[in-house]
Amino acid sequence: MRYISFTDDPVSPPDELFMKEALKEARKALDQDEVPIGAVIVSKGKVIGRGHNLTERLNDVTAHAEMQAFTAAASYLGGKYLKDCTLYVTIEPCVMCAGASYWTQISRIVYGAHDEKRGFSRISPALTHPKTEVSSGVLQEECATLVKDFFLKKRK
Repeated sequence: MRYISFTDDPVSPPDELFMKEALKEARKALDQDEVPIGAVIVSKGKVIGRGHNLTERLNDVTAHAEMQAFTAAASYLGGKYLKDCTLYVTIEPCVMCAGASYWTQISRIVYGAHDEKRGFSRISPALTHPKTEVSSGVLQEECATLVKDFFLKKRK
């Protein structure tokens, strides 16, 4: 298996490398007092779209990390379809984001931690495009801890 990445790290699998980039985005959201969820979209071993939650800053319930990354990647590619691309997101996409991924026809979704309350797989795994491959659990603990700690601090 040949690993393609934008770093000089030949040891880590690409899913972990790109999930670390999504975690960087999640930390940007945390720094802005947003729910710390981050996303990147990768094409041919290169990050072509990035996003983190901006719902508070933009006062927009649709400003999720995935939506920001979809827009950035589509702009980069010059078209609305994200075939042959992978979405890396720290938390399982919600129904809205999974539905948007359907329309982008993205080839693959990789997420870190499950969202037991609002994740799309609890409602309908059919929300993603039939050709989209979905993987989970990449850096799961780190992704989950970031969100759990955020909400614990909010409740204090």
